[in-house]
Amino acid sequence: MRTLPWWRRALAGLLGVLAVAVWWWGAGAPDVADSGVAARMSVLSGPAASLQGTEPDGVASLGALNPMPGAGGGAMAYAALRRLFDYHLSTVGEQSVPAIVQQIHLALDQALAPEQAVVAKRLLVRYLDFKHALYTLEQHWTQLPSGSQSVRQRFDSMQALRARFFNAEEEQAMFGLEDAADRDALARWDIANNPALDAAQRNAQWAALDAAMPQALRAERDAPRAILLLEDKTRALRAQGGSDDDVYRLRAQALDASAAARLAELDREDQAWKGRMDRYLSDRAVMLKNLAEAPESERQVALENLRLTQFSELERKRLAAYEP
Repeated sequence: MRTLPWWRRALAGLLGVLAVAVWWWGAGAPDVADSGVAARMSVLSGPAASLQGTEPDGVASLGALNPMPGAGGGAMAYAALRRLFDYHLSTVGEQSVPAIVQQIHLALDQALAPEQAVVAKRLLVRYLDFKHALYTLEQHWTQLPSGSQSVRQRFDSMQALRARFFNAEEEQAMFGLEDAADRDALARWDIANNPALDAAQRNAQWAALDAAMPQALRAERDAPRAILLLEDKTRALRAQGGSDDDVYRLRAQALDASAAARLAELDREDQAWKGRMDRYLSDRAVMLKNLAEAPESERQVALENLRLTQFSELERKRLAAYEP
């Protein structure tokens, strides 16, 4: 099966960001520009079900950095803050925006000194205002003709819009790598669609873009390839009789000890899940055999009871992918 060039996927990603803005506010998210919205809510809701068992993105970085403008680590902390905001905002639809804002406030209060948390909360207000404004702008973009010029206009308009909400340091820290990827994808799109270039000229210009690519962007582009290659090596090692310790050392050499430990834990969780699924499918087959002559409604009730006794609510949502 042919796959799209990575830069075409990056261009699609830019359009996806814009589409998310439309869905996010079009889904009925309220205007939370008022920083007192969360404070007026009387009950703090818990994390969304989709976040259970995950680690909040950005929190670990915030613990060692100061997000105050002009202080050490500010740029890196702004990037971490955006990751934390997006981690929680990914649950829009499961929870209301005010409830999500409360959860972000709680995370900031736990990770930062009080004066730092105040700065971060103000940044959150501007970030949400930006999201709202981006939704309004997208309504105009949807009326433009399709094609690279339309995408470029969207990109340029989005950057101009961001300048209304963030200073240069904040914007570079929060969106710099993303912007570099978008500019690179747009440049490659222009090359691919330039009728004046032959194949050799296109390849030469793409090679020039490769050479000029920032190291951080190159690392992000190459990361999926590196992970796929590592997993191929891992499967080959296991096929040759390699132990869990051998796999750990292979991963630690390619990544680092912490990442290797996390992957080992994922392996254990995966094996445990497979074991549970094997037991469930075996119990399910026996039960259906015993109830072969029973009415369909009785079989369905028995199946549901079996699922309830062996899996949590979140786990039951995954069963359809495994059941025959």
